[in-house]
Amino acid sequence: MAASTHTVTNQAPPLVGYDVFTADKALVAAVERHLDPGLLDEARGDLSGLGKSAGSAQVQEWGALANENPPKLRTHDRYGNRIDEVEFHPAYHRLLGKGVSAGLTAAWTRPGGHVRRAAGFVVWTQAEAGHGCPLSMTHAAVPALRTDPALAAEWEPRLTSTVYEEELGPADRKAGVLFGMGMTEKQGGSDVRANTTVARPLAEDGTYELTGHKWFCSAPMSDGFLVLAQAPGGVTCFLLPRVLADGTRNQFRIQRLKDKLGNRSNASGEVEFDGTWARRVGDEGRGVRTIIEMVSATRLDCVLGAAALMRQAVAQAVHHCTYREAFGGKLTDKPLMRNVLADLALESEAATTLALRLAAACDDDGEQERAFLRLALPAAKYWVTKRCTPLVVEASECLGGNGYVEESGMPRLLRESPLNSVWEGAGNVQALDVLRAIQREPAALNAFLQEVGKARGADHRLDGAIKDLLAELADLDGIEGRARRLVERIALVLQGSLLVRFAPPETADAFCASRLGGDWGNAFGTLPHTLDLASVVERARPVA
Repeated sequence: MAASTHTVTNQAPPLVGYDVFTADKALVAAVERHLDPGLLDEARGDLSGLGKSAGSAQVQEWGALANENPPKLRTHDRYGNRIDEVEFHPAYHRLLGKGVSAGLTAAWTRPGGHVRRAAGFVVWTQAEAGHGCPLSMTHAAVPALRTDPALAAEWEPRLTSTVYEEELGPADRKAGVLFGMGMTEKQGGSDVRANTTVARPLAEDGTYELTGHKWFCSAPMSDGFLVLAQAPGGVTCFLLPRVLADGTRNQFRIQRLKDKLGNRSNASGEVEFDGTWARRVGDEGRGVRTIIEMVSATRLDCVLGAAALMRQAVAQAVHHCTYREAFGGKLTDKPLMRNVLADLALESEAATTLALRLAAACDDDGEQERAFLRLALPAAKYWVTKRCTPLVVEASECLGGNGYVEESGMPRLLRESPLNSVWEGAGNVQALDVLRAIQREPAALNAFLQEVGKARGADHRLDGAIKDLLAELADLDGIEGRARRLVERIALVLQGSLLVRFAPPETADAFCASRLGGDWGNAFGTLPHTLDLASVVERARPVA
């Protein structure tokens, strides 16, 4: 009888049935560091429950189905009536419902809410990233609405609800709502002051009629939107409900959905306003200032989302190499592969540690922390999101040909990886924002320097990097042309200072030697071979 040709050997088992939260030592340590001790037991329980769901076979299948069956635009019903609805696969609704019920839109309603939500966002995004957009927008709408106490009182309980209702209807009849955002227009891009959408005041105070378009409208199936338009007094922020109080549909024409590189499960649309009813949020002419708090919150979610993708990519790579054998031994025991994995793990831990530090600053809300966020947030948004794609590419390569196959999940991570760098202002926008903070807001720079100064004297390479950074900051001649280089250095110094203070010595040593000390090549896997890389890899292994 012929021998079987289909015996499967030397393949890693699926990374499934594990707790995504407790398996992430860097994330667990950050939560324990930043939360009040009295909140820890409840937070650990909630995050572990979410982590078990994220790591389950069922939820992983939901993620695959939501991406294999992207949303469809239904402009009309069977009778020819305009409905402008987006149809999603049931798996997408299950993911979104779980995210809402887990409190990923409720950071504003509980102590330590931003740290708890940030950790949950990192955990749940690893199951599927696309549905994070409406979760992020809904969460981020709250501070913008708080500029108008009456609007906030009406809408905030709905936005922070843990109940998900997918059907469109009047907001006052729903237990929970989701929000989207529309700022970008064809002619303006990031220059929102060039917007051409017009807002005409109506008889009722604070109400307007909008006419215009939005080139990118995030989450167009949502119950409401914050949008910018040109009112008589200048660019102004407006709240636009999809369904009016009397149950009729607002004039919200979805012309088409974007066919995107990644983020396939989520809908992004081009929309037209034609006599669309809206309520003003804040004063006329103060639209950018009003909506900037929303933008800040979504920028933090870009950092969190990138950190989540990086962590999942590293977890998959380390898991695969733990089981895979080649040339007489496990891949994790091979010095060169260990170098690659350790390098990836450093990048991932630095991203997670920085992201949770920013979330903790949001919980504090003191003057010092607000000043720190003003500079640190755009710097982190610039750097962490840019590191995501090269990391995911290298992690995929650790799986060899298996990582190039859709079933591995790595191609989906790769397609998703550039999104957070583009969303809410691409690299140049973030770099210029950092420059504005440095030049116009001395308190922001002082807060940043005080933060990194807490680690001064602990590592000579970090001390040298801080000294070099100060020299760069003292010379502002031609600063715009070298803004990216400066912002990169700011982010690396901040990450290094956090790891020196909080990470295991072998992790901090490897980061400072490579990222700050210059003992590093131009690709992952070029760390100094004399370091304790085995401990760095073991820390990143996804075992609870």
